[in-house]
This record gives sequence, C-alpha cells and structure tokens, in this order.
Amino acid sequence: MHTLLTVVHFLVCVFLITVILLQAGKGADIGATFGAGGSQTMFGPRGAATLLSKLTAGAAVVFLCTSLWLAQMAKPTTSKSVLDKASPPESQATSQPTH
Repeated sequence: MHTLLTVVHFLVCVFLITVILLQAGKGADIGATFGAGGSQTMFGPRGAATLLSKLTAGAAVVFLCTSLWLAQMAKPTTSKSVLDKASPPESQATSQPTH
C-alpha cells in the first residue's frame, strides 16, 4: 500500500509540475506556446485558462491528500513519550565524592 501511494504521489507531482509549466502568463495565449497565431487560440478564448486552472486545482488537492496520507503512514504506531524513553536520574548521594 505504501509503495502504491508513493508511486501515485510521484505521478501526481510530475503531472502538477507539467500543468503549471503549461500555463501561460496573464498576457499570453496558450496557442502562442504551441506555435499558433496570435489571434488563434488552442482551447477557445478563455477555455484553456479554466481547463488548466481546474487541472491544477485537482492535482493540488490529490497531491495534498497523498502527502498527508504518506505522513500519517510514516508516523510510528506506538506513541510513547520522550520521558518514558529517558533513563531515571542517578541519585545525588552516589554521584558526589565523599571527602
């Protein structure tokens, strides 16, 4: 299960990077990215921005969920306090030399 979730997390990460890099700036058309003319757009006048925005938001949600799930799986199952693991202190009577 852990391996499958790690692979899904990696694939979502690569997809998220790709979708973010495909997005054009505010003043540029995405058609210009693929070599189309300035007046022609690939997905319509605003269709590309909404499609890529939705893909980015969906991938970000999946990435966040897989990140939280992997962090939860990495947490140790036994919850002990740090104080439980510490050794008891030595008594002061035995640690001080006598004169």
